Amino acid sequence: MDITNFIISQREKALLVGDYAYYRKQLSRRLLVVRKKLHYTSTKGKKYAARPAVTAENIAENHEFIHLLLLTSERAWALAMHMKSTHSAESGAHGITGSTKSHIHSRLHKASIYAAQLVELLKNKEITKATSEALVEARAFYVSLRGAIEFEKQNWEDCLREYAEARFIYSTLAQSKDPKQEDLFQDLLNNTIDPSIRYAAYQLKLPRTTSIGKIVSRYVPKNSEFLQKILKEHPNTLYDPAIAQRKTASGNAENVPKTIEWRSRVVNLEDAATAQALAAVFNADSKLSAFLTSNPDAAPQDKAAAYDQVLIPSQDAVDATKTAIDELSAEGIPQGDRRMQALQITRTAVNYALVGWRIGRNRILCGRQDGALLQPETHRKPRKDDKTTIQEESTGRKLTRLRERVVLYDSTLQSLDSVKELPGVAADQRFVEELGAKRRYFAALRCLAIARSHALLSQTKNALSLLSRALELSSQVPPNDSSSQTSDGKPPNLDIAPAQASSLHSLLQNLVSQHRALVELHNIQSASTNTIANPVSPLIERLDEYPPNGVDLAKLVTYPPKMEPIPVKPLFLDVAFNYIEYPGRTRKANGKAVDGIAEGGKGGEEKKKGWFGFGR
Repeated sequence: MDITNFIISQREKALLVGDYAYYRKQLSRRLLVVRKKLHYTSTKGKKYAARPAVTAENIAENHEFIHLLLLTSERAWALAMHMKSTHSAESGAHGITGSTKSHIHSRLHKASIYAAQLVELLKNKEITKATSEALVEARAFYVSLRGAIEFEKQNWEDCLREYAEARFIYSTLAQSKDPKQEDLFQDLLNNTIDPSIRYAAYQLKLPRTTSIGKIVSRYVPKNSEFLQKILKEHPNTLYDPAIAQRKTASGNAENVPKTIEWRSRVVNLEDAATAQALAAVFNADSKLSAFLTSNPDAAPQDKAAAYDQVLIPSQDAVDATKTAIDELSAEGIPQGDRRMQALQITRTAVNYALVGWRIGRNRILCGRQDGALLQPETHRKPRKDDKTTIQEESTGRKLTRLRERVVLYDSTLQSLDSVKELPGVAADQRFVEELGAKRRYFAALRCLAIARSHALLSQTKNALSLLSRALELSSQVPPNDSSSQTSDGKPPNLDIAPAQASSLHSLLQNLVSQHRALVELHNIQSASTNTIANPVSPLIERLDEYPPNGVDLAKLVTYPPKMEPIPVKPLFLDVAFNYIEYPGRTRKANGKAVDGIAEGGKGGEEKKKGWFGFGR
């Protein structure tokens, strides 16, 4: 009888592909299937007759009757949510009024009636064989629907009482379930119940610094029989911070801070949700430090996975701060107000902390010294004779690793650029310079990774250019930056130790010198190879070419001369041979030839000679 899981799974599947109208249609189809299975439908063709009420005996015989009540209740709730979402967009700022509002109240009331009927039936444990957890879940489902009704009626105190009981029950169940069920309850609290409690508290003008846990302790009905049963099993549940306060993935929010410091400025935390999220961040930070200290030889993937327990509450703190700012802006609070200024500083601080944790995770994934060293990996390959051979890493695998590092460096640089867009950062010139120094450090690492890729492909000139650029960037990183002082026990984040910057600079200097020598050797080898493969011809054979590098006087002609083929009996087609005076031919000879042609013309037709009738 996992009631909560059944309801949440139905909602998620339907709302993932559609809206509340689609969810209602799906519930109607599912409800018809359940009724046919239970023979609980009206006979086709006959007059409608009221169906008999579900009894405890029916539930004992078949637990599908529980689904029958839940689906009927959910269908009414889905119709109410569909009307609310549709008419809220149409009515605008005037709100929902008239018959639509009454219809929404009616559907929510119908949903609560079926939920209340389920609770009353499950109370008879002897017949229904229901567990205590199923009964408590049914009660939480019922009071959450009652809270929705009071929320729509704007009865804020009654709304807080109903939702406080629902949150108390779900928080208690989250502690006693497995991790998957725990996430299910937390999603339900974070997405539905907590926002409603916060809005109702806002309408009652409760201080924003009041945490949800304190609101629940104040408004939860102490005389509830279900609450009394829970308190018998867990006497300190109502006053336990682990239950009363909002729980995150990294642990329970304890020791809630009152202030936050940013660039030597200390401001009060105006929002309780932000303070609780920051408390969870501090708790997760200590756990992460302990994990990294106790597991120094763990794989980079395992260390990076441990950062998730810090990233989740950090993101919660960012979201809570943004929500608080949006609420104040909706109230018309000006930007110059003290509360708004404090929230803006808090927003910058929590966003910078989140960016730092993301960059720290990337640095862990890059490897030792932030990926400056490319350590070869080996793997064992089994053989047929039950032995293993150690194989070195291939060039393709090395290129893949370097490509992954470049992606991580790109993500780091984008995160650093996003910090400049936070409120108040652009006006802090010193802080902007520190960000620039950190950006140049990671840009140098990116150039180094790309240069190693070119070096593996034997492209030494490209590698030398990139290494020179990386050396230039690393030389602009101040080695003694006071903001970059880090302790050995602290998890890596955005802070860069002076030793890391100087180590990278020394490594790049060595690599630049090495690749300069490689490029010079390559140039010498290429010149000698070109000389052997393509010998230069003598100058006498290249008189039609302009020598850009000067004339090589050592190769004017080929000596001793070599025997070379020449054309034999060349064919002349000179049509003007008989009419042009060439050297060595006298005018007399030309005259005789002309007279001979004239005399021949008198004696008869001229005999054609040579090709095309031209004779000589």
